[in-house]
Amino acid sequence: MITLFGQSYAWDAPEVLVLGGVALAVLILLVLIWRAAGRSAVMAGPLMREMGWLSQRVQQLGDGQERLAGGLHHVSEAQAVSQTAMLRMMEQRLAEVQRQMGESLHGTATRTARSLGELHQRLETIDKAQANIEKLSGNVLSLQDILSNKQTRGAFGEIQLHDIVQKALPKDAFTMQATLSTGKRADCLVHLPNPPGPIVIDAKFPLEAYEALRRAENPRQMQEAGQLLRVAVRTHIRAISERYIIEGETADGALMFLPSEAVYAELHANFPDVVREGFAAKVWIVSPTTCMATLNTMRAVLKDARMREQAEAIRKELSLLYNDVERLGARVENLDRHFGQAAKDIEEIKISTDKATKRARRLDNFDFEELAPDDPAKVIGPTAAE
Repeated sequence: MITLFGQSYAWDAPEVLVLGGVALAVLILLVLIWRAAGRSAVMAGPLMREMGWLSQRVQQLGDGQERLAGGLHHVSEAQAVSQTAMLRMMEQRLAEVQRQMGESLHGTATRTARSLGELHQRLETIDKAQANIEKLSGNVLSLQDILSNKQTRGAFGEIQLHDIVQKALPKDAFTMQATLSTGKRADCLVHLPNPPGPIVIDAKFPLEAYEALRRAENPRQMQEAGQLLRVAVRTHIRAISERYIIEGETADGALMFLPSEAVYAELHANFPDVVREGFAAKVWIVSPTTCMATLNTMRAVLKDARMREQAEAIRKELSLLYNDVERLGARVENLDRHFGQAAKDIEEIKISTDKATKRARRLDNFDFEELAPDDPAKVIGPTAAE
């Protein structure tokens, strides 16, 4: 009988046989496992060595990884610090750039505002100039209307001549619209001394021929207009010579005043023969500019003549001045003599004062022995020095 798991079984029971087979199988299996384990142990030696080497390598790799992690951490910290410094520097640079841009924009805005202000002022100036030009254009049209009429043209020339003469000469040195002995009326008579005597300035000029010359469009018209201008100027020169050059009353010459510099330049540039004829007739053609220069020369002549007229009075005044200087010299000598006498008197007064001071000092010290007179003359009276 066999007891298994608390139960009894016979040796030939099927259950026992099965269990025996199982036990035998297990035993055989254990033997096989033991043999396989022996072979595995023999084969596992190199594997264990490999595993040990691998373990060392893994350890080394772990150490390297730790060092790498430390290096990476250090690099990360350094990079973080560098990035912080870089960000700080970038922020500073950005703030500086913003400040500079702000200042630049402010300066640009200021300059732009100033430029706009100046531009506005210039535009205002241009507007004023434009208004003046428009006004001047109207005045030019009016001037053309004035110059188209002989009477108004003569009045315009007289006004311009009067303005020039008034600026160049004293008021008593000229007369406007002066009447001569022949009954002719001169536009201006300058009272120069003899010689040369009073000289006439005529302000009337024939402008029609010059206007025709300006309007000429072809050589033929220019030639015809030039001939008309030549004839007109010659006629006017002859009229001035006959009317305003009077022997014994006026100078032996006269001035023909041209109120336009353009006409004066045209005559001297393209009509020199007419100018020479004027010289021959003693009629000198002047423009506003040359008339001012001529009048300044006349002013110098008038000044010299008046100085000659006043020469006698100047000599008389110099004689009186000389007498006054002589009297002043005599009075200075008398005053010097009085000063000398006064200085002598002051010196004698000082001597008397010193003696009186010494006597008073001796009296104050009761020094009567020194006061006893040795000479009766000293008691009678003071000396001349006292």
